[in-house]
Amino acid sequence: MKQQQGFTLIELIVVIVILGILAATALPKFADMSGNARTAKITGAMGSIKSAAAMAHSLYLATGVASNVAVTMEGNPVAMTNGYPSEGFAAIGVAAGIATSTALSTDWNSITNTNPFVISTDSGHTTCTASYTAATATVAPVFLLTTTGC
Repeated sequence: MKQQQGFTLIELIVVIVILGILAATALPKFADMSGNARTAKITGAMGSIKSAAAMAHSLYLATGVASNVAVTMEGNPVAMTNGYPSEGFAAIGVAAGIATSTALSTDWNSITNTNPFVISTDSGHTTCTASYTAATATVAPVFLLTTTGC
């Protein structure tokens, strides 16, 4: 009589139970990654905004233009206020590469386009924000990163 080869029902059930335990252990770690991704995304945007403000201010100083005259960065005019980019899409948004002169990139959600200029990662996470308050005559721009709710 020929002996059959293969797995028994018991062996298959044991393997399925082990896979279930591994999946239950790993699932919470994967579920939390979306929050980490949003935190990284908004932190990157804040870095871009800070860098853009510093570069625009350097360009303003190097060219010697008046403090409220637009500078050109990569072929795009950037509106300036007190030697730093103004708030809004057409200024700090363009300088940071997250907007055009008329709209924010679809990768971002606009909270306000005024002073302060505030963006979030998406419309479902409006407490995960990067904020830029334009410079005044006596105070440099203010940057605020909020990662609660990411």
